[in-house]
Amino acid sequence: MTTSKVLPNDSKTNRSTDENKLLHFQAEQELALGLEQAKRTQWFDPVPRQFLMKDKATTTILFGGLTMAHDFLVEGVLKGLGYTVQHMDCPDTESLRFGKEFGNRGQCNPTYFTVGNLIKYLHHLREVEGKSKEEIVSNYLFITSGSCGPCRFGTYVTEYRKALRDAGFDGFRVLLFQQQNGLKQATGGESALKLDTSFFAGFLKAVLLGDILNAIAYRIRPYEVEAGSTDAALARCKQFLYDALHQRKWLIPALIRCRKELEAIKVDRTQVKPKVSIIGEFWAMTTEGDGNYQLQRFLEQEGAEVEVQSITAWILFLIWEGRYDTQKRMRLRGEDSGRYGLEGKNPVVRLRMLAIADRAIRVLFQVYAKTIGLNGYHLPDMDEIAEVSHQHYNNHVRGGEGHMEVGKLILNVAKRKVNMTLSVKPFGCMPSSGVSDGVQSFITEKYPDAIFLPIETTGDGAINVYSRIQMMLFKAKQAAQKEFDDALTKKDITVEKLRSLSISTSTHPLRKSRHVVACTAANMVYGMRGFMSWYSLRRNKEEVKGV
Repeated sequence: MTTSKVLPNDSKTNRSTDENKLLHFQAEQELALGLEQAKRTQWFDPVPRQFLMKDKATTTILFGGLTMAHDFLVEGVLKGLGYTVQHMDCPDTESLRFGKEFGNRGQCNPTYFTVGNLIKYLHHLREVEGKSKEEIVSNYLFITSGSCGPCRFGTYVTEYRKALRDAGFDGFRVLLFQQQNGLKQATGGESALKLDTSFFAGFLKAVLLGDILNAIAYRIRPYEVEAGSTDAALARCKQFLYDALHQRKWLIPALIRCRKELEAIKVDRTQVKPKVSIIGEFWAMTTEGDGNYQLQRFLEQEGAEVEVQSITAWILFLIWEGRYDTQKRMRLRGEDSGRYGLEGKNPVVRLRMLAIADRAIRVLFQVYAKTIGLNGYHLPDMDEIAEVSHQHYNNHVRGGEGHMEVGKLILNVAKRKVNMTLSVKPFGCMPSSGVSDGVQSFITEKYPDAIFLPIETTGDGAINVYSRIQMMLFKAKQAAQKEFDDALTKKDITVEKLRSLSISTSTHPLRKSRHVVACTAANMVYGMRGFMSWYSLRRNKEEVKGV
């Protein structure tokens, strides 16, 4: 039998007195620090002045965060709609310095770079161009994207406002464009931002065209004969498309002009280069500056062909999410009234509209791609990605790229799409780190042929990242060379003979061989069946004439 210990009366009195003293001290400190009022009210993030119609003529919209091609083309779309727009430069290490100086500690890399990039530009307006703080706050605003989930991404807009306030630009307008909810501001009749069909159609066109330009650049640039010729041609193409979007003209003539520019590039696809796919966190894998150590250019300089995931694929993933969630909710006993619920809605109509949206995006993408000369480019099948990844990463889990990162790696290996997969994400990125450092380790055990490297970006430590990539890239080069050698053996042709033939597939910048393996040079050899038959017949005729 146990007995409870009874404290003497004087001990209870002393303890009560000590607790009262602590509570009294706490109340005094809260009063001195101004925390008493905060206990009674819920904190909220105030939205600065709205962007109203009366401010449209005097306000410049700043934006950025996609690739340079996308940002440039979006600027053309918005200018065509009557807005004064300026896209931001790609964030650099100086942007990182500004972000760390005025931002909170413990943020992820994209926040530091993008927040710092905005503050750097505003400092330029104030210190170099001589604009006052009041003029900047009144005549400029910034639009950025946002979302929610298991990530610091949901607090980006608050971090922007905090850093702007500490940098001396208190009251600067930052409007948040939600992935699911549109623009979070009071969009009444007086709002200057009209989110209508013209706005979204123009934005979609800019996204599709930006993806196409980037894809064709990554396909041609590694094999160019004259260094810099691809970038020069792409710069002219971007200007053609910018002008068409700005003037709201038909895009087909501009795309045909782009095709002629690209056809003039000289290439040599007999060069054996490993193909490297960059996946991972959205911003880290798409940015082209110091935020990911300029990985795309570094890989190309090291002798690789790069494949970067498109923004169009992300849009298709959002559509897939809507279809998947709707189909699951249709099986519930009742209709829920949540944000994504089906109460008062027709799920069949919703599914039909999502299917039409998916189909329309794919058709429009292929029309633009084939017109400019991007042949044989396939947008990902979201159902296939979900199916192959489901047993390793539940399709219900959201945040970051969800199950897509797992599915992409599996398909890269199973279908021999690339020789190496590189997963890049900011340091401490919860959704991507949990996948690439956890789940993907099991995938690489199941698929031992996979050459997979996860890296984290912090803004510094580029030398360490480069050395890790170089070590893994050595394996990828060996794999690509083996694919090329096997192709030569199967086709019974030598490298010297291949280069002397100078067939159109190897010299035409817009020709693409049928996919067999990852290496482009090897695919070119496999695609020579018809040409070699014709070549052998011609050679036999010449030998007969010679006799």
